[in-house]
Amino acid sequence: MTAPTNPQQATEKNLDAMRRFSEQYAKRTGTYFCSDLSITAVVIEGLAKHKDELGAPLCPCRHYEDKEAEVKATYWNCPCVPMRERKECHCMLFLTEDNDFAGREQNITNEQIRATTNQV
Repeated sequence: MTAPTNPQQATEKNLDAMRRFSEQYAKRTGTYFCSDLSITAVVIEGLAKHKDELGAPLCPCRHYEDKEAEVKATYWNCPCVPMRERKECHCMLFLTEDNDFAGREQNITNEQIRATTNQV
């Protein structure tokens, strides 16, 4: 695995995997990234960090008492059950076009993600 430049960031391998997954899933479900792409960047980075740490893309926008147990339960692994069943994304990663915060983008680059997460 390629180590991230910043130890608070995900590896390049998992960042790229989560970015590609997010783009493909948005296109497949007819959803869009948030109009503020910094939100998209932080969420994808969080998914990739969880993939590094836990082996699964656990939703980064929730608090968990036991992350390992949550991964095994799979309910909050991205795409979570509310997203799969009702297109409700708590993280604002996948938004339906009628959502006030939905942008027009279904693509983001690793460079855009790193530019945002290097500032956080």
